[in-house]
Amino acid sequence: MKQPDYLKSILTARVYDVARESELESAPLLSKRLGNRIWLKREDNQQVFSFKLRGAYNKMSRLSAAERARGVITASAGNHAQGVALAAARLEIAAVVVMPITTPQVKVDAVRHHGGQEVRIVLAGDSFAEAYSHALGLQKKQGLSFVHPFDDPDVIAGQGTIGVEILRQRPGPIDAIFVAVGGGGLISGIAAFVKQVRPEIRIIGVQTEDSDAMLQSLAQGRRVELAGVGLFSDGTAVKKVGAETFRLCRRYVDDMIAVDTDAICAAIKDVFQETRSILEPAGALAIAGMKAYVDAHQLRKQDLIAVTGGANMNFDRMRFVAERAEVGEEREALFAVTLPEERGSFRRFCALIGSRSVTEFSYRIADDHVAHIFVGIQIKKHAEGATIARNFARHGFAAADLSGDELSKQHIRYMVGGRSPLAHDELLYRFEFPERPGALMRFLDSMSPNWNISLFHYRSQGATYGSILVGLQVPGRDARALGEFVAGLGYPWSDESSNPAYRLFLS
Repeated sequence: MKQPDYLKSILTARVYDVARESELESAPLLSKRLGNRIWLKREDNQQVFSFKLRGAYNKMSRLSAAERARGVITASAGNHAQGVALAAARLEIAAVVVMPITTPQVKVDAVRHHGGQEVRIVLAGDSFAEAYSHALGLQKKQGLSFVHPFDDPDVIAGQGTIGVEILRQRPGPIDAIFVAVGGGGLISGIAAFVKQVRPEIRIIGVQTEDSDAMLQSLAQGRRVELAGVGLFSDGTAVKKVGAETFRLCRRYVDDMIAVDTDAICAAIKDVFQETRSILEPAGALAIAGMKAYVDAHQLRKQDLIAVTGGANMNFDRMRFVAERAEVGEEREALFAVTLPEERGSFRRFCALIGSRSVTEFSYRIADDHVAHIFVGIQIKKHAEGATIARNFARHGFAAADLSGDELSKQHIRYMVGGRSPLAHDELLYRFEFPERPGALMRFLDSMSPNWNISLFHYRSQGATYGSILVGLQVPGRDARALGEFVAGLGYPWSDESSNPAYRLFLS
């Protein structure tokens, strides 16, 4: 079978009826921090907030009259579906769009908006693979033309127009282009063009550690099918890459790298700080990979481009992203620390933290002899976490570094606490502390040594003030002193001792 002439196909691709030439923007903040010259290819600025409309429209615009009349069907994690929907409306082609049940609602709504009456949406399966299988069954029953999200020469050629734009927009030096990889359509198209025109430019693919089918396939020299995929970066959650995309990646892609969820969250934050735009996880994947690659290979003073592939982010995901970004950027270390349950130990422990900012502190009295606390501490580099843990141990506080423990980051940090038979005569106060080093020590220094802290929860929210919940066991004779202490702190506060939620879950 004759192989496609991708140089010709890409240069003649029909994409600009719906797509625009996206910006190639310099990223001065990232450039300074990484010690390289960084550019972002802003495909998140397309009208469907993703590059996917390029390949979908190029494919559908080339269908015969008979194929258009029968209609089309596709399977997609969401962004390709939007491209098909937009193309269907523009070309007046009836389309069936199959997406996983797990597809973010923002993408489902966008498909409905762009496609209008031309599109019928079907939600099936928990992953792209299951949605794809369901779509193939419908295709056979209904005689529809299949618009594959990545493993199709016309789709690949449409995505390849991004490579054309990059070389036109940046005629000067380019050392590497970083591209997110799911099924491989985007990187195949970009690489097929760039490597034939500027072969010295390195093409580097980026995948998530839990959806690395292309990385494993290239390493083994054959297409590998994963048993399962992670769903955080839903746009790249593909169990098995395409036959054609695998062939092109073997020929043109120079290297691959995989990153974790925390690194993606940190990259989303990086792009927000740089552009005030919020990318979806798959859209920020190339930036996360670029950062990891720069660190692993100690790249300096190079010209690097990352493709920002999409911005279809569900709003309710942003809380999780903000929570994990600090760990992903290695600006926060998490610890489980054991303290002797005796007056003054809490203060001695806090003194060891010194001038470092505390990002989280969870404690609930539970034992007569020892206390187990969950604490987050702001750091400047990854190695600091081990140094801090050793310092705790030297002073008699056993500490386990939880920064890389998924269970702790995802669940345990929110489950510290509960009712305790030792929390008798407890008073509950909520304070707003200024977000600056020393605020916690000021609180502890002002408190009488005769009072016991029975509950403590604090989490930095990245604002001027952080909210802190404190349980205090105070002798009745010290009621007046307690009032003076609370008023004298100068922090906004409220007495939550009668709060019904406290009574239900903690008292």
